Amino acid sequence: MATLAELVGNSKVAAAFTGAGVSTLCGIPDFRGPQGLYKTPGAERMFDIDVFREEPELFYTGGRELTFGLRKYSPGPVHTALARLEARGRLQGVVTQNIDMLHQKAGSKVVHELHGSPHLSHCVKCGAHKSFEEMCALLEGALVPTCERCGGVYKPDVVFFGEALPEKTWRAAERLAGDCDLMFVLGSSLTVFPAAQIPEHAVNTGARLVIANAQPTVLDRLADLHFPDLADFAAELDACL
Repeated sequence: MATLAELVGNSKVAAAFTGAGVSTLCGIPDFRGPQGLYKTPGAERMFDIDVFREEPELFYTGGRELTFGLRKYSPGPVHTALARLEARGRLQGVVTQNIDMLHQKAGSKVVHELHGSPHLSHCVKCGAHKSFEEMCALLEGALVPTCERCGGVYKPDVVFFGEALPEKTWRAAERLAGDCDLMFVLGSSLTVFPAAQIPEHAVNTGARLVIANAQPTVLDRLADLHFPDLADFAAELDACL
């Protein structure tokens, strides 16, 4: 069986697919875990686009901390290990299910955010936009942030239930998965679709597979290596550099 160092050393195009597990190491609560947000009755309504259109205050009451409170978190060991791997020219990009922007904060340059992020927010009426920092400032004085131009409500560029994934990002993630010869699946149980199709596409086109996740995944039997602990994986990946 090949070692992680051998797989990384022999790879010409490596990619990573990350899920909530890499961010729970940083203290960010997940959505679908045993203690996740979605265990609270009715919590999914906070991120339902139809509900947002009718009752934006529901999101800005219950979800603002989960979205705009992300500025208080710092990257964890997986984020920093992947950023260093990219800086050495050994990783060509990250595809993430997370909205927390920690890959970019760690220094990663090529990040495909399948579920969007609050990096920008847009007015639902006129399309005017504000940066994450501008929204944080606006929320200090308003429960529901509204557009000074038309009075519409600002919505973060996070994919809500009922919205399609961003097409351009999806196409870029598919291209990366199809081109790579090594795919890391990190902190994801691969149960959220269609995002979980990305690593499957990589395997189907011939990529070697490394999985680091505490829970089983549907691709475990195809993995060259499996790490049950993400911190152990990050430490071993750092040792490859």
